[in-house]
Amino acid sequence: MSVSKTEIIKQFQINEKDTGSAEVQIALLSARIAHLTEHLRTHRKDFHSRRGLIMMTNRRRKLLNYLKDNALDTYNEIIQKLNLRR
Repeated sequence: MSVSKTEIIKQFQINEKDTGSAEVQIALLSARIAHLTEHLRTHRKDFHSRRGLIMMTNRRRKLLNYLKDNALDTYNEIIQKLNLRR
């Protein structure tokens, strides 16, 4: 994924100063997960990076569960935007 961090933040932020809402965090984690997944396709034995990938997916799952419990419409919207299967 060749999208920069500032572009992702601009796309998913709620207001101009928002950089840490759950939506922004999920979008940033998804970009990092996609990048790391591509890395692991070529470097199959990089277990340190694999552990980081698992930690990132768990953090994203927790944030998605938080959104699902507190703002279901926002949860559905971000699932559609990021093309995540849940």
